[in-house]
Amino acid sequence: MFANQSFTSTDLLIGMAIGFVVLMAIIFIGRYIFAHRGKDLAKKYEGKSRKLSLRARNKYPEVDVLSMRSLFLRFGLIGTLALVVLAFNWTLYEKDVLIPEDALSMDEEIEIEVPRSAEPPPPPPPPPPPVIEEVPNELVLETDEDFEFVDQSVDMETAIDAPKFVENAKDDAPPPPPPPPPPPEPEVKEIFKVVEEMPRFPGCEDLASLDEVKACSNQKLLEYIYANIRYPQIARENGIEGTVVVQFVVNKDGSVTDMQLLRDIGAKCGDEAMRIVEGMNEMEKNWIPGKQRGKPVNVMFTLPIKFKLEYQ
Repeated sequence: MFANQSFTSTDLLIGMAIGFVVLMAIIFIGRYIFAHRGKDLAKKYEGKSRKLSLRARNKYPEVDVLSMRSLFLRFGLIGTLALVVLAFNWTLYEKDVLIPEDALSMDEEIEIEVPRSAEPPPPPPPPPPPVIEEVPNELVLETDEDFEFVDQSVDMETAIDAPKFVENAKDDAPPPPPPPPPPPEPEVKEIFKVVEEMPRFPGCEDLASLDEVKACSNQKLLEYIYANIRYPQIARENGIEGTVVVQFVVNKDGSVTDMQLLRDIGAKCGDEAMRIVEGMNEMEKNWIPGKQRGKPVNVMFTLPIKFKLEYQ
C-alpha cells in the first residue's frame, strides 16, 4: 500500500507536528472528561460502603484512568505505525543544478599568457678585456754609484752546506679545505598548455570510451561549479551578468595552484569564481592530471564561469 509513497523532509516534519498536536489534544480532552466526571463524587458516595475487590481499586470508579487503556493503546499503535511509514518512505531529493547553456564556451578570444617552460641558464658574461700597458722603447737601468761585484763562481772543490730541515715548514702544512659547492639553481616548474591527454575533472574513471569520459568530466565539472556557486548579492541587486574566466595549473598530483583571473565582470563575481576554483583542492578526489608521452605533467587550464540571473 505504501510501497510507492515518498515523503520529503517537509512532509515528515508536518506529520510529526500533526501527531504532536493530536497527542496534546487527547491529553487535554482526557483531563477534561475526568475533571467533569469527578464533580460531586464525594457527596455521591457519602455514607456508602464498598467491598474491597479488584474493581474497587480506585476511590471513585468514574475517574478510573485505566478504564480507557485500550483506547490509548490503539492510538499509540496507530501513531507508531505512522512514524514507521514516514521514516521508511522519507526520500531525499537531490538539489536541481541549473547549468547555463554553453557554460564552457567563451564569447571571444582571451589573450592567454604563454606558460614559461624550463629554459637553460643564460651564459656567463664575457671576461673584461685585458689592460695593455705601454712599454717604453728605451729601458734605462738605474744603478747605484757604489757598486761592488761579489764572486759567486763555484767549482768542484767549493763546499756547499745542505739546507737545514725546518719543522712545521709551509710544505708540510695540511691543504686548505675545498671551497663550498655553489648553491643549487632553483627548479623551474615546466608548465604545458596543450598535451596529449588534457586534465579531467574526477568522477568518470569507470567509462571505457575516451569521448564518453571527456563529456562526463565536463558535466561533473559544471555540476560542481553551479551547485556550489553563490551569486554575489551586490551583483544580483545591480543585475550584473557575464562570464568570468579563471586560469589555473593542474599539477602532476591533481592539485590546483597558480590561480589568476583573466576576465572579471566586477561586483565580487571574480572573487566568487576564485573561491570555487580554490575549493577544488578540498574535494575527496583531485583532478586527473594531464599526460604527455604517458607521464603526468603540469598543465595550464582555462575555465569560464558564467553568472546568469534567473528571472521568475
